[in-house]
Amino acid sequence: MIPAKIDLTSLPAIREKGVISIADWFDQHIHLFYTLGWSYVRNQEQMEELLYRSIIKVHKELPRFKRETSFGTWVTSMFIRICRELSENKSLQASEESEPSHDLFKVLNHLQENEKEAIVLTYIIGISKEETAYLLEVSVEKIKELLFSGIQSFRKEMGDETVFNGCKEYHTYYIDYLERNLCRSKKIDLEKHIYHCQDCQEDLAAFQDVMLSMLNLAERIEDLQLPSALMKTVKDRLAEKEKNRIHRNKKRKRKGLVFASIFALLIGTEFFTGAFTRLYYTWKEENQELRPYLEKDLGERLNLEAESGGVKVKIKSAIADEVQTLVFYEIEDTKEKNQYVMNYDDGVLVENEYEILNREVNSIYYPPDLNSDLNKKEKNIYQGKISLPPLSKDNGTIKLNITKLQKLNHQSSNRNGVSAYENMGYQTGEWNFEIPVNKQRSAEYALNGETEVDGIPVRFEKLTIAPTVTILQYGFKNEQTKKRIDALNFDNLEVNNKKVKADRHGSSFSDSSQDMNWNTFQKNFEPLFREKPKELNVQFESVNLTIEEQKSIEFDASEKYPKTFEYANSTISIDKVEVGQPTKIVISNHEIKNRAYESLQFNIVGEGENETSSMEMNSEGVLVDKNGVEYDLNQTPLSYEEIEQPRYFSTVVSIELDREKTGEKVIPKSLEIYGYNTTEYLEDVVNISIK
Repeated sequence: MIPAKIDLTSLPAIREKGVISIADWFDQHIHLFYTLGWSYVRNQEQMEELLYRSIIKVHKELPRFKRETSFGTWVTSMFIRICRELSENKSLQASEESEPSHDLFKVLNHLQENEKEAIVLTYIIGISKEETAYLLEVSVEKIKELLFSGIQSFRKEMGDETVFNGCKEYHTYYIDYLERNLCRSKKIDLEKHIYHCQDCQEDLAAFQDVMLSMLNLAERIEDLQLPSALMKTVKDRLAEKEKNRIHRNKKRKRKGLVFASIFALLIGTEFFTGAFTRLYYTWKEENQELRPYLEKDLGERLNLEAESGGVKVKIKSAIADEVQTLVFYEIEDTKEKNQYVMNYDDGVLVENEYEILNREVNSIYYPPDLNSDLNKKEKNIYQGKISLPPLSKDNGTIKLNITKLQKLNHQSSNRNGVSAYENMGYQTGEWNFEIPVNKQRSAEYALNGETEVDGIPVRFEKLTIAPTVTILQYGFKNEQTKKRIDALNFDNLEVNNKKVKADRHGSSFSDSSQDMNWNTFQKNFEPLFREKPKELNVQFESVNLTIEEQKSIEFDASEKYPKTFEYANSTISIDKVEVGQPTKIVISNHEIKNRAYESLQFNIVGEGENETSSMEMNSEGVLVDKNGVEYDLNQTPLSYEEIEQPRYFSTVVSIELDREKTGEKVIPKSLEIYGYNTTEYLEDVVNISIK
């Protein structure tokens, strides 16, 4: 019998503060993680390390949990990633002799990694194929393929050399049929076929035997005896870590400097005119991005300060609305000429996030800006901003804990600092702040605007004007099978004759649409503050398309290469087909000018296609701007952000096909092209009505 699925325990049950509460949750579900963990690790010491790291990771990432899936699935996904890391770490690997005496684990560990994971999650742990697909980041159909090939491999590893000789076109029915999930028409088709086909009768019976043995394995695993001291050892390590953290906090000296001048007090009571307010902040606040918020009374100067290891962090202000909480900061290296930035995903944590922030809303990514006038002044001072989720209440105090800062690398950074993280270093320490915040209100406006892009309907649904960002909600209809929009890119939004630029990094999918035929997205633009829209125009920049155009090119071992073929108004060359271990194929097209496609969507079909083979691809290409100027991708640094609307054209694709399991050579049969990706530049301006 398949074991119970992952427990969908409600999140409030584990929201107690402290890492020990996470450990208690793991303890409640230890059999699941113990079983899953033994398919990767080899001894008890590694199992303890696996659980310890997983609990620490879940505790650290818990504020990022957005309820997009169940909590159990989210934790299991993280657990699998750590399992893979440990299994790949040679310093932690042990010999076969050190693993427990469970034959089933030895058999499973001889399977290919993806086959093993699919079998363990589906048949041993007992979760659905859909959830397994989510955890392994593949499609459900791919999971079925892995289960089929995994069952074949498992049978061989168990010493049964019987091969499946049934009709290949019915192999894909086996799993759904035996699990009673096959649709009625296919079920009837299969049963009629096997009634007359002796090979398929034997084939299906053999397959059923293996699946039953899988379920028996699951029942055997249920009887595994967990070491009584396993979680106690892990919890002791966690308790010691927590004890040390509390001890450090008690010794930490906090510094807080609040600037409250006579002018600020007078401004707070609206003593001065708006003109004097702007004059005051022009004189007093050098950060031009922060200044408008202070001028419009959307935030206040804080200047909270903390220092650790010679690095001083100052929180200058925090602007909160219904979209995000924007924290402006300044970091100064008092010992060396280094510039550091905060990264919300690494080393920055809101201690009371459950109490004060809306965790169902994602924060917005803002890349570091090294080339601003402000950050060019001093080599040891960086002024930036970081986005946190919006407040869940009207006001409160954010307890911000910073343990790691990222060092910026000037030599590898471009105009907007996107590449500034390459070869970066870190600065660790303890910087803690209590930041008072008040949530500002946003305004939403229903829109009535429709147009077409390349014949595909596009509509505009809603405009949100928040103090920190302007959001345009739009959708497009992908009913055509031959042409689909992958992404729609905007240049600017014009409201009441005031233009705001689109945020290159600020785009997200929205599931608010009630029509399944429409894909709905949200695009971020620069803030309009408290502008009330009367006239609204949006200008497109480009559209990314997928074009379906199928073509099959047969491989012939007797032919000499290179050889060419025509596709999408281009001449493409197959430079090399070299059968071996691995089999190597090289496809190229160096002609960029007037080329219809940027990259191809294809697959290599080999002989014996039901046998599992791996395919690795490496691509070379060239970056071309809107004016046709080509850029060397090997240039260091490559200022990608300075290139006007770049397109990446693939010029050479190198493919390696391998069957590591059997050691057999992969003989390519055909190149199957499904379609291609392309970009079209747009300059259309659409006038949108406000309802």
